[in-house]
Amino acid sequence: MNTADLKFDELKFDEKGLIPAIVQDANTREVLTLAYMNRESLARTLETQQTWFWSRSRNELWHKGETSGNTQRVVEVVADCDNDAIVVLVEPGGPACHTGARSCFDLKTTDLGQLLAQLYELIESRERDRPDDSYTTYLFEQGIDKILKKVGEESAETIIAAKNEEAGPLASEVSDLLYHLLVLLVARGVTLDEIRGELARRRK
Repeated sequence: MNTADLKFDELKFDEKGLIPAIVQDANTREVLTLAYMNRESLARTLETQQTWFWSRSRNELWHKGETSGNTQRVVEVVADCDNDAIVVLVEPGGPACHTGARSCFDLKTTDLGQLLAQLYELIESRERDRPDDSYTTYLFEQGIDKILKKVGEESAETIIAAKNEEAGPLASEVSDLLYHLLVLLVARGVTLDEIRGELARRRK
């Protein structure tokens, strides 16, 4: 967990001893929920690397996922420029909202990062559960050589489609390639967060 830039003693809690905590998916940066922390819940969050909040309605501490099992593993905690709000980047273990929705915010659009993260999670579940009649299950059961072969085939088909001036075929082939690359990442245990970190380093 990265808290290198968080200066606990400089945080500005309000008159009720609370600070707003914006919880985001560490991979997609999707906003999952807005909650509040006091000093104790933030300390427990940093100690356990799972989110703890202060319930303003029940006037008590609560551990996210304690009853539902939908815990959130904390990856990073950062404060804003005024030290009066924090962002908590997490790897969610299930829905963030009490309604069962992934996010408490009903956003009608899903960006590419969110879609890739959701597809990655689906592929992970296919590797774990191996449901029948699933192409992804078939790839995992065939093994790494089959997966690599498909990545090679889709790469070649992407190159061929790129020679065509029509955008549709290229978009289709790139989508196939991205899917098989995600299967390869899951098979090799490489996370999207690792890819994001590598791309961020190259951007500098």
